[in-house]
Amino acid sequence: MLILASASPRRRDLLAQAGIVPDLITAADIDETPRPGETPEPYALRVALEKAAMVAARYPEAFVLAADTCVALGRRILPKAEDADTVSACLNLLSGRRHRVHTAIVLRQPALSCEKAQAIRRIVTTRVAMKRLEAREIADYAASGEGFGKAGGYALQGRAGSFILWLNGSHTGVIGLPLAETLAMLKGAGWRPDNSAPRPASSAGA
Repeated sequence: MLILASASPRRRDLLAQAGIVPDLITAADIDETPRPGETPEPYALRVALEKAAMVAARYPEAFVLAADTCVALGRRILPKAEDADTVSACLNLLSGRRHRVHTAIVLRQPALSCEKAQAIRRIVTTRVAMKRLEAREIADYAASGEGFGKAGGYALQGRAGSFILWLNGSHTGVIGLPLAETLAMLKGAGWRPDNSAPRPASSAGA
């Protein structure tokens, strides 16, 4: 059984591109606020580990896949935008600059008898350069709502794709789940798809 510990439709859709349909999709209700002095990569890994641990505690006999994406300017963690003002603030910071997108992937293996379940982890970092944005472009994008709920206030797979000058690393990692690396983790952990499995049910979560 494979559980995706994320309510993100982007991660679900990326897995679907590879022909993977989780048996269950459920979100982990954890506090994603960065801790004082926490830097981007450790932050992304901590959050992904906490998501996986919370869901694995409810489903100890399943494979649990969790991820967290963090947009960073140097050591600064940009927020997940929840409104137009935050989108505008993020884009003003990113405009004309290079930044990094860190996506941490955690795969919790099933607990076997008395053994402790193992957590396989990886961080995939992608460098991104954004063009210099005009004030009108930022205002229009913020008003569109596309950046809501997105780390750094933008969605690479949407209108903001036209803001990107170049990208070095994982395109799918910036969207929310580095697909090649995730598939390698699943294969290495011994998970195999069951083509006869029904489509997943989603459970409520924050």
